[in-house]
Amino acid sequence: MANMGTRLYTRFKGRLVGKDEAGRAYYESRKPTRTGGGELRHERWVIYHKGEDGSAVPPEWWGWLHHVDAQPIPQSDRKPWQLPPQANLTGTAGAWHPPGSALRGGKRPPASGDYAAWTPEE
Repeated sequence: MANMGTRLYTRFKGRLVGKDEAGRAYYESRKPTRTGGGELRHERWVIYHKGEDGSAVPPEWWGWLHHVDAQPIPQSDRKPWQLPPQANLTGTAGAWHPPGSALRGGKRPPASGDYAAWTPEE
């Protein structure tokens, strides 16, 4: 969700390039600006939905947003084996915790017996 400053900047300086399946809007500056390396290129940004973070950007738009691709990859070019993008769940109740993690009870399976501790030679 954009604040008032972002909305005004987008209205006066941005050009809508497209929207993804979830309705996030992607913009590009109307005039190119000089980067730190001296090259001219258009600034690009996305307007997220409320509560989203950067991991919500689908791969089709990520490359375009970071100037890897000149144009966003069409949704129709997705391969059947590609999974839909999933938001980063770190820090939420849905985050993955390995067996033995303190957040999963702290109990891990006993060692299988094939482990021998190293001891230095004296």
